Amino acid sequence: MMTMQAATTGTRPRIHFDPRDPAIIADPHTAFANLRSTTPLAWNDAGFWIATRYEDVRSIIIDRKNFGQGDFINNIQLYYGQDFDVFAHSSYRWLSEVFVYQDPPKHTRIRGLVSKALTAKRVREMRPDVEAITHRLLDRFVDRQSMELIHDFAYRLPTLVMCNMLGISEEEADDSLLDQLNQAIADSFLVLEMRPLDADELALANRQIDFLEKFFKSVFDRRRTHPQDDLATALLNAREGDSQLTEREMVTVAIALFGAGFETTAHMIGNGILTLQQYPEQWRKLVGNPNLSLAATEEILRYESSLIATYRTAFHDTDIGGQTVKAGERVLAVLAAGNRDPEVFPKPDEFDIDRSGAHHLAFGGGIHFCVGAELARLEGDVALRALAERFPDLRADTNNPQWRPGFLFRGLEQLQVSW
Repeated sequence: MMTMQAATTGTRPRIHFDPRDPAIIADPHTAFANLRSTTPLAWNDAGFWIATRYEDVRSIIIDRKNFGQGDFINNIQLYYGQDFDVFAHSSYRWLSEVFVYQDPPKHTRIRGLVSKALTAKRVREMRPDVEAITHRLLDRFVDRQSMELIHDFAYRLPTLVMCNMLGISEEEADDSLLDQLNQAIADSFLVLEMRPLDADELALANRQIDFLEKFFKSVFDRRRTHPQDDLATALLNAREGDSQLTEREMVTVAIALFGAGFETTAHMIGNGILTLQQYPEQWRKLVGNPNLSLAATEEILRYESSLIATYRTAFHDTDIGGQTVKAGERVLAVLAAGNRDPEVFPKPDEFDIDRSGAHHLAFGGGIHFCVGAELARLEGDVALRALAERFPDLRADTNNPQWRPGFLFRGLEQLQVSW
């Protein structure tokens, strides 16, 4: 539930916002619209600011001088208390080493090396492979005339694409391994949520990160002995002067890239098909002109963002939207709220794959702009085109969609489709 307390002159507006509230999970956009129109920058009684206006969100995520990730231990202890031993847990230790959660100069060095391996040219050259993987997945269901889109297709596609990029063979990447990897990502990425995990959740996250670290270490061990023209070998060889990625950094990066495909790209596809079915005239428009698949991908990212929000910590006292965010305070920059700001997007609650104008915030911004954005766009483009061309009569049950319980990543538990 979200409640607001009227602000008095000279005081910060205060609200109670519970991201675990089932009503907010089912429909976060109504809550965001209420905040944006009444208290666009508000202090949540859980101990952090919430920003919901496009210009405020954008200014926070691109401002590397005044905002960054801050002290990782303090940020996690905000949920658990000062006695919580953050690095005693392998899941939080891994998270602390992901370059997205680091500030310069560590962030600059690791992101630069990753960018040398995951180049735009490498992504562009992936299109034939992404298309082939997409159509092989869909071939399995043509005669069945139905599938459960999320697990049968949306999860599989980015996972297989990343396996392909890392040089993991199709024989090795069988359904059993894919299920194991996807479940490990789902269980371990709970540490990204803005809440304390209970003892069982945290123990499971630790076990699953241990499994992922062991798995990807074996991938890099093989590439060190038998290099190939793949992302794993490129990460091994990436250099900036005398600097190169350590073994642990490579493993950390691989898990992050793999997980980003699962948690964001997969949900982008699922959210997209749900939304296109909720707006059948838009589905017919895409079927009539599959060349709109990339534009449709961008509108899906704006309208039903699979990444809801991102955190920043203030380095200095900074004025945002008429309020002063004090040094050391955390801000939840709600990307999904900015993406529906009527001051920036005309008729923001309408879904239109022909939309043009201001760009969405779904990939973040500034030095933390998503390093895999072009790969996500490619996968969305290919997937939507293939579905529209092959299954023009596709239908989905859009009544009472079952959203996953987490807040930061928005995606469906399942979506039955038929044709």
